[in-house]
Amino acid sequence: MSISEEERIHAALILGAGAAGAAAAAHLAATGHHPLILERDFSPRIKPCGGGMAASVQQWFPFPLDPAVEQVIRRVDFSWCLSDPVVAELPGDAPFWIVRRETLDQLLLTEALSAGAELIRGVDVTDIRRSGRIWTITAEGGRQWKSRSVVIADGSGSPWPQRLGLGAKQPQTASTMSVRLEGRGHLADGCARFEFGLVKQGFAWAFPLAGGVNVGVGSFIGKQDADPEEVLAQLLPDLGFPPDAGIRQRGQLRVWNGHHRLDGDGLLLVGDAASLCDPFLAEGLRPALMSGCTAAAHLDRWLSGEQKDLRGYSRAMRDNWGESMAWGRRIAQVFYRFPGVGYQLGIKRPTAPQRIAQILSGEMGYGDIAQRVIKRLLLK
Repeated sequence: MSISEEERIHAALILGAGAAGAAAAAHLAATGHHPLILERDFSPRIKPCGGGMAASVQQWFPFPLDPAVEQVIRRVDFSWCLSDPVVAELPGDAPFWIVRRETLDQLLLTEALSAGAELIRGVDVTDIRRSGRIWTITAEGGRQWKSRSVVIADGSGSPWPQRLGLGAKQPQTASTMSVRLEGRGHLADGCARFEFGLVKQGFAWAFPLAGGVNVGVGSFIGKQDADPEEVLAQLLPDLGFPPDAGIRQRGQLRVWNGHHRLDGDGLLLVGDAASLCDPFLAEGLRPALMSGCTAAAHLDRWLSGEQKDLRGYSRAMRDNWGESMAWGRRIAQVFYRFPGVGYQLGIKRPTAPQRIAQILSGEMGYGDIAQRVIKRLLLK
């Protein structure tokens, strides 16, 4: 007699088919656990986020990520109010990649499904609760699934970390507007742009794609005082586009704001749902992929009985990401309160562009530079 879906107990259930969730699914499927992915969207959607990530993320995957890479960044241009330029050349052996997010997500998802994962779209989860050793996930319409473990990977808007008692009790968010543009304007191949003067307590960025550009505006501390539309009206013409061009999307991005437990009994938080985004430069893809891969490794050992709990996942993310982000948050709090001083003493300092390039490429963490940078800014 066949087992109904409500009676079946999955080894692992993943909420969200984005970068973090799909990365976790691909690794879990490769170890034979056949995870089930529940995704709210009925079909893939355009994600006009920056799409930047260190090329070093390839080390975490046994399959190539190159098909999703549209630009290899070798140079980063900085400006203050569209002038006072600074140029940073990235290390030749550690470039920065730009991907189209929907392409990367689909590549990871395809690998996961080919390795044995399952995917159900159009699922709006309304309840997650544990009874004994089994989690029950309920969606609109009354559909239910049971699982030994759950990976929360449904992004910055996820309500589940707080409801389940994990992560930050009061998440810190950055206010963002992302824009997808057709054509390249004045942005050169292999060159990314950061603009610090137009956005109060934040910055704007422009990353080239194949045949397009991703532009973003973000405010990282306090509430967003600057109107992103006004910022774009100045920035886009400087990049060679009409001031009203592009597909635009507003959002709230959870950024790292303290060490918090990311695991529970058969429960893990990954990606933006875990508030892992870099609080200074807004890098979100590298921690999303890191957390998905790390979560899968710990979950595999827990499901196999090699680990008695999942606390090692929280410790690993603290050591490999959180410690650097703790310093990044301190830099952000000082820099974005005094951005003019920060640009002059930080970005324009002779060694600073190379240090930022090394951070973006994954060669260096904020802890390597933080004490000197903060002391310099505060003394000024």
